[in-house]
Amino acid sequence: MNDVVEIIGDKPQLYTDLHVHLSKNNFDKTPFSAPFRAGNYTFLLITKGAIKLQLNLITYTLKTSEMIVVKPQTVSQIIEVSDNLEIISVSFTVDFIFKILLKKSEFDAIDFITANNFPKLKLLEQEKETSIVLSKLLAKNNNADELLLPFRNEIIMHSFGLLLYHYGAIFKREHPNLEAHLNRQQQLTLQFLAILNDHFKNERSVKFYADRMHLTSAHLSKVLKEVSDKTAGQLIDDTVIMEAKLLLSNPLLSISQVANELKFSNLSFFGKYFKKNTGVSPSYFRKNIK
Repeated sequence: MNDVVEIIGDKPQLYTDLHVHLSKNNFDKTPFSAPFRAGNYTFLLITKGAIKLQLNLITYTLKTSEMIVVKPQTVSQIIEVSDNLEIISVSFTVDFIFKILLKKSEFDAIDFITANNFPKLKLLEQEKETSIVLSKLLAKNNNADELLLPFRNEIIMHSFGLLLYHYGAIFKREHPNLEAHLNRQQQLTLQFLAILNDHFKNERSVKFYADRMHLTSAHLSKVLKEVSDKTAGQLIDDTVIMEAKLLLSNPLLSISQVANELKFSNLSFFGKYFKKNTGVSPSYFRKNIK
């Protein structure tokens, strides 16, 4: 989380496992143009404008008054932002949740944050305004530069809890059963992506994934094309390349180590594979990464 805070130009806040970002027309360029993986949850609310982003290879467009929950270890990439984009993001770790939620009934009330898919919410105007008020209250009290007032920790915990329940109530209303909103094609797509996430470093064959799902390669690709607009082979390549970019962004790893991590037989094969899918060599990507 600290790396993300530094990149967006925010100051560290009182709780290091909680960060509230309030932006207003300050995106001169698309932030995080390269894919990244964060280890925390994020509530992303669009208060003005629009943003297009990818979450685990699936593209979402969020507009004014829409929000989405991004879960830990999700590979995210921002594709495009509007000139007038304004957002509120509330990022927090699992540990922070445990600080305020102790009862099973409380976990049941916010189980929406662990949903397998990424349903977005369209908030009513009053719901959006409530989200803004609660987020600003949270940001103000989590600001390390604010005067230390009595009960400050309690205010942070309770305002965060209110925000959780606020979004949780809307999710329960709009998605009383998240899985019930998935058709057969969507279920197969999520199943494929889950298997892909576990095996992409070792298996790049469509047949491997089709066999695991008891489908033919042609049928699997047809289903995925209908849901994601990409074939199984394209999604496999996208996942491998996304991970390669993440690894290449780490200066402590040599390109040879990246190739080994992704189980390529040799550096030359990795280089050809990377260039075929990106148009540039791994070394060029590393030198020009932003």
